[in-house]
Amino acid sequence: AHERCWQPDMEPDSADDLFSVAVLIDELKNENVQLRLNSIRRLTTIATALGAERTRSELVPFLADSNDDEDECLLAIAEEMGNLIPKVGGAEHVHCLLAPLENLSTVEETVVREKAVDAACKVGRAMNEDGIHEHYIPLVQRLASGDWFTARVSACGMFAVAYEKCSPSKTELRRSLQTTFSELCRDETPMVRRAAAQNLGKFAAVCEPEYVKTEIMALFQALTTDEQDSVRLLAVEDCAMLGRLLPREECVYEVVPIVKKFAADKSWRVRYMVAQQLYELCESIGKDLARTELLPSYEQLLMDNEAEVRIASAGNVSSFCTLVGAEAAAERIVPRVKELAGDTSQHVRAALASVIMGLAPTLGKAQTIDQLLPIFLTLLKDEFPEVRLNIISKLDHVNQVIGVDLLSQELLPAIKDLAEDIHWRVRLAIIEYIPLLASQMGTAFLFQKTEGAGAGAAKEGQLNQLCLAWLSDRVYSIREAAAVNLQKLTEVFGAEWARTHILPHALELMKSPHYLYRTTVIKAMTLLGKTVGQEVLLRDILPALKVAAKDKVPNVRFTIAKSFGEVASAVDSSVVDAEIRPMLYEMEHDSDADVRFYAAQSLQMCDIKTRG
Repeated sequence: AHERCWQPDMEPDSADDLFSVAVLIDELKNENVQLRLNSIRRLTTIATALGAERTRSELVPFLADSNDDEDECLLAIAEEMGNLIPKVGGAEHVHCLLAPLENLSTVEETVVREKAVDAACKVGRAMNEDGIHEHYIPLVQRLASGDWFTARVSACGMFAVAYEKCSPSKTELRRSLQTTFSELCRDETPMVRRAAAQNLGKFAAVCEPEYVKTEIMALFQALTTDEQDSVRLLAVEDCAMLGRLLPREECVYEVVPIVKKFAADKSWRVRYMVAQQLYELCESIGKDLARTELLPSYEQLLMDNEAEVRIASAGNVSSFCTLVGAEAAAERIVPRVKELAGDTSQHVRAALASVIMGLAPTLGKAQTIDQLLPIFLTLLKDEFPEVRLNIISKLDHVNQVIGVDLLSQELLPAIKDLAEDIHWRVRLAIIEYIPLLASQMGTAFLFQKTEGAGAGAAKEGQLNQLCLAWLSDRVYSIREAAAVNLQKLTEVFGAEWARTHILPHALELMKSPHYLYRTTVIKAMTLLGKTVGQEVLLRDILPALKVAAKDKVPNVRFTIAKSFGEVASAVDSSVVDAEIRPMLYEMEHDSDADVRFYAAQSLQMCDIKTRG
């Protein structure tokens, strides 16, 4: 049927629509890969045009018989198959989509198979009971008995949907599915056993509780002792899911010993997976049992000889402390955290720094000051910028418990080092944290002095000086972020603060010989103008902008032209007419085309303001 020339069945909105659909249909068979891809991504459009009946009888068989050998095209077909479910005429016909998906489930490319399995599961959930029994389960059984391992791997991902949708009255059919899945768990090919281990938890979730306690646990035990570490590490993922399915007593008896064994596994990849999954399992067995049964394993993982395992373990420090409580955390976890703060791997220290502040609410004020504060200070002085950044970014947790006064003396040197880091992304990151720190610590923090500071720094404060110095950074992104930073600080501390401590220095920078710095200051003053209110804007900012409108560099002048349009939105219409329009009219006759363009654009914004 697919050899014939397809014509759309539905009434098109226009002759153009009819032609477009015909072109798409034609391009499905085109030799050009990109044209085929474009057409495949419009399969729903083609199906809508053909109608449900012809989609089932022509389009789907064409896709099933397609011998496309381009993985990219096959992947696109697999992605689109799930979208065709509403286009084939309802639940009683949706099984027709399984034929192309069966072919896609056996290809060598892993990504294509995974997408095909996802689509097949989606189709299965949309099918009625008869369709499941007559079409879906036979498909799963065929794939499970396939000669090539790729079919058996794909089958593993479909069992949960097949079993869940299979009628409870079909006892033999259900038993057959259970037997087949068990065989896949013992398959001679490691890739198949991996897929079975990966899907064991999902299959268990739809099985009867008694079957889970007996057969599923037996399969789980076998997979956890597999000779291949790639199989064992996927079995780790099942621990938390089975822990939620089993009664708590049985979980402690059956699953916890396996987790303990995995935590000491010879393969670091298995231990890494345990470190990632351990907290989830602890949640399922409760804090009391977690404290007695799994806390020693967690301690062991925090001291693992592989950095990747320590990184994964360190990432859960805060959550674990919350779960086991302040006493156990202080006694068992904090000593390990102290060791990690001096770890030889900078990535371990960075992972710890990103979560350690979360321990403060659990441990309380006294323990935080005694136990954690020295660790915070150590990490604040770390030679690796990411470690210091991670500590600074999470200061709000500590602020809630002990306030940040105890850290403030150490913060300023750390921030100063980061602000002057040779890597511009580090400087950018610290700029973005300054408003948060300032809001938590107040203006006194901005004007804090440091030992050995020069006269200018002593007068204004090191941090305040840095905020202004960033406007002259050699990297554009830093200068732009610095302008936004000053606006946010003004929102926190108010217009009078900006007028006293920011504007005088900004006006000085307007005299810089470098035009790029002058344009940055103009942007900063424009942002401040929208924050400080009309009075300060008219008295201090607008006169400076008018002077800059006469700058000899066109780039500065067109920046000013854009600036006037933004400032117009922050002042009354009378000010727009009296102060801003005359300047823009003059700039409309500038010798530079860009200046004239932006002046005209800003005049349109003034018109909107006047009319509004």
